[in-house]
Amino acid sequence: MKRALLVIDVQNEYFTGKMPVTYPAGTLPRILSCLDAARAAAVPVVLIQHSAAGDAPAFARGSRGWEIHSDVLERHHDMLIEKTLPGSFTHTSLEAYLHEQNIDTVAICGYMTQMCCDTTARQAMQLDFAVEFLSDATGTLAFSGPAGHATAEELHRVTLVTQSLRFSRVMTAADWIAGLSQS
Repeated sequence: MKRALLVIDVQNEYFTGKMPVTYPAGTLPRILSCLDAARAAAVPVVLIQHSAAGDAPAFARGSRGWEIHSDVLERHHDMLIEKTLPGSFTHTSLEAYLHEQNIDTVAICGYMTQMCCDTTARQAMQLDFAVEFLSDATGTLAFSGPAGHATAEELHRVTLVTQSLRFSRVMTAADWIAGLSQS
């Protein structure tokens, strides 16, 4: 098994912007631990950055909210991919990069659990990558819309249940880190 760590959308929008991640608590320190462990184990790291048009209310290219969190950006990464849709494989070079590196397994951490992390995991599985979904190193916030309201905990839990049924091996960041020494 040859892994890569995908760090999805760990951008300021989720910390100081309009969409602060609330669940589960402590996702950023766990993401940083995964980055450090990946570096120590020579696991390639791909940072993924969501971008919207300059006049968008969130993730506007060049805005403070669009920027990757400084604690993530100061750590080693092998590639930075910009995306404009929820799936990290859509209209990006991610798949080609993973094939060039002979990667067969991707570990997913970042934001939001039910949106970009979920979409990327589903895409990866359909592209024949094994997927490790880091349950406590992904996070979300509550949402309301025409279909109703869901708490952050509900969105997170239901996404993890669905991921575990078909798409991913769901595990904690600590279990993923421990598994790096066994690979």
